[in-house]
Amino acid sequence: MPDVFTHVLVGYSLGTLLSFRYEWLRPAHVTLVMGGALSPDLMKIRIVAPDGFVAWVLGVPFSWSPLHTLVGSALVIWLGSLFVAPDQRNRALVLLAVGALSHHALDVLLLTPTGDAYAVFWPLLDYRPPSGDLYLSSDRWPAVLAGLCALCVWLVDRRRDADSTTLECAR
Repeated sequence: MPDVFTHVLVGYSLGTLLSFRYEWLRPAHVTLVMGGALSPDLMKIRIVAPDGFVAWVLGVPFSWSPLHTLVGSALVIWLGSLFVAPDQRNRALVLLAVGALSHHALDVLLLTPTGDAYAVFWPLLDYRPPSGDLYLSSDRWPAVLAGLCALCVWLVDRRRDADSTTLECAR
């Protein structure tokens, strides 16, 4: 599961870095970015409910795979944004999208036998962009690298919090 862990760590790093720029972004918002980073992997529900079983129950052809495309991610993000208060939906939508886009960006870099990534833009296009051929999803080094980045971001965030607390106490 280094792939899932990597996506969570990258989501944490991105969300926290965004919180440096946008003051309204709190830890709960960072969690939204992390959740968005996991959203394309909802297709792994097929482990519990295989495509064939769902197709048999529904009586129509069925696949979970489209959830791991930009259109599938957009659908999941839109549905996920409905779980927050109406005044926060736009922010939730954007933060979930940032996480999902980071997931797709990392997955396009995966090493593939054909040299092509998965059909990210399906059903709009069947185009498969060239893959980055950087790593396998089972490799541990991307998780270690993402962990080191997340640790650095966390340390900087702690330092910023300590500095802002010191400034408030000095006033």
